[in-house]
Amino acid sequence: MSVEIIGMITATPSAEVDQPLGEAVDAQFVRRFAQAHEQAGFDRALVGYFSNGAEGAVVSSFIAAATERLGILLAYRPGVIAPPLAARQLATLDQFSNGRLALNVISGGSDADQQRDGDYLDHDQRYARTDEYLEVLKAIWTAEAPVDHDGRFYRFKGALPNVRTRQKPHIPIYFSGSSPAAIEVAARHADTYMLWGEPLADFSEHVQRVRAAARAQGRSPRFSVSFRPIVADTEEAAWKRAAEILERVRENRTRLGLPLNDHAPANAGSQRLLAAAQRGEVLDERLWTGVARLTGAQWNSTALVGTPEQVAAALGRYWQHGASTFLIRGFDPLDDAQLYGRGLIPAIREHIAALQRRQAG
Repeated sequence: MSVEIIGMITATPSAEVDQPLGEAVDAQFVRRFAQAHEQAGFDRALVGYFSNGAEGAVVSSFIAAATERLGILLAYRPGVIAPPLAARQLATLDQFSNGRLALNVISGGSDADQQRDGDYLDHDQRYARTDEYLEVLKAIWTAEAPVDHDGRFYRFKGALPNVRTRQKPHIPIYFSGSSPAAIEVAARHADTYMLWGEPLADFSEHVQRVRAAARAQGRSPRFSVSFRPIVADTEEAAWKRAAEILERVRENRTRLGLPLNDHAPANAGSQRLLAAAQRGEVLDERLWTGVARLTGAQWNSTALVGTPEQVAAALGRYWQHGASTFLIRGFDPLDDAQLYGRGLIPAIREHIAALQRRQAG
């Protein structure tokens, strides 16, 4: 099972340690950031969905034009755009990127955030809509004739499949969501199921749960796990950097008036991550939960701390428990992408290759 390494590109410099207060789009930064990912050896880069930021499909088209090989993982919320138009939009982007597009389908975990874009469905309704949405997208992408549809959320007649995806049978689907409703939809549609960086035992248990649900649908998805690696030449230096990052996050949240404790996240993924963080600041030897605890685990915020070789070995244990994709992004995003390319990414590929040889022998 080959390993895939994904980074993340934002439209302006931003992270927990440096939340931007200026313009939401910096085209020259995106160009530098995308090219840094390509030069560092990432396979793909995630382009997130933000109700308060640049529109991801447009950002992705810019990234595709600025790079030659880098794959794009576009975070996409079903329901914002009607599926016949979405099918054409995404197929067009797949064509212009020469088949480098994949979708990270996110149904949404925050009612308030969904409502900013005019979506007032509740949590389980959103996942039911996602199920229908993906069925429709795949139907249009693979059709040989106009498509009619009359469902719970969408109704249309004669949707034309003229704009074909470059990839066959369709654009790959990566899926995020940890609730029972999310797993049910993931079992039917996910080519790759994505998890945040939980302790190894929790990750393994969740993988088995999703595998069982997918097996009942006759499917077998790949699995992705996301971390924020903090690497340095020595383990001592890496832990020193982690402490400095935590203090910078604390100062930034205080400056912005954001809470530092008593968090109550609404989505299941954040609840799982925060529950793990509350078990300790360091788990599984080098899984660091400091930022997750401070921020309420609202996104992938756990780190693996150590030298490139130590972090690669830790990721190797997740590979042995089912992960074939690692999404890694730093707390200093552009600098860390370059840093990963100099040490961590080669170490990951070397370590996984060694595990594969051992497994085969």
